[in-house]
Amino acid sequence: MVSENSGDDGSIELQDHADGARGTGKSEKDWLPITSSRHAKWWYSTFHNVTAMVGAGVLSLPSAMASLGWGPGVVVLVLSWIITLYTLWQMVEMHEMIPGKRFDRYHELGQQAFGEKLGLWIVVPQQLIVEIGVDIVYMVTGGKSLKQFHDIVCPNCKKIRRSYFIAIFGSVHFVLSQLPNFNSVVGISLAAAVMSLRFMLCQYLI
Repeated sequence: MVSENSGDDGSIELQDHADGARGTGKSEKDWLPITSSRHAKWWYSTFHNVTAMVGAGVLSLPSAMASLGWGPGVVVLVLSWIITLYTLWQMVEMHEMIPGKRFDRYHELGQQAFGEKLGLWIVVPQQLIVEIGVDIVYMVTGGKSLKQFHDIVCPNCKKIRRSYFIAIFGSVHFVLSQLPNFNSVVGISLAAAVMSLRFMLCQYLI
């Protein structure tokens, strides 16, 4: 059933989607992307954003500043901030650029800009390259960190191959990936944000 008050195709699409959800016995919230609940606290977003932004690039910032020096380092830092702010503004503007329709995924924006098929071929391969590359880098880095921690805590223990620690780190990530939504990992995001900020503080102080 389509509401008679639907003033455009976007509104009709949203109403059809809601009706389809009710027809299958699912709540409308179950069809929402990323998280099945819009009742998360504002500090949940704070933890997630800090964890997402304080990644490998930010953690390597002290070393980069030490190598470049204050002048070039500040210039590069400000330039990267401007680029990040501009791309963020673009994403916010495009999120609901068509009334009644929300673009919650990158490939949806690609399909809107380049067409149904071409948009997927342009966006999805780039997403896969970035996601797979980041996954590999973080699993290797996490495994190396676990091995170093093990060797420091227990220097007299039997040596364990680095590949085993990488497998352990990847296995934990696999388990966490089965959680239903972002709200389920808010505690992990909080711990990661605290550790990242402490690491940056230690780097600057040392």
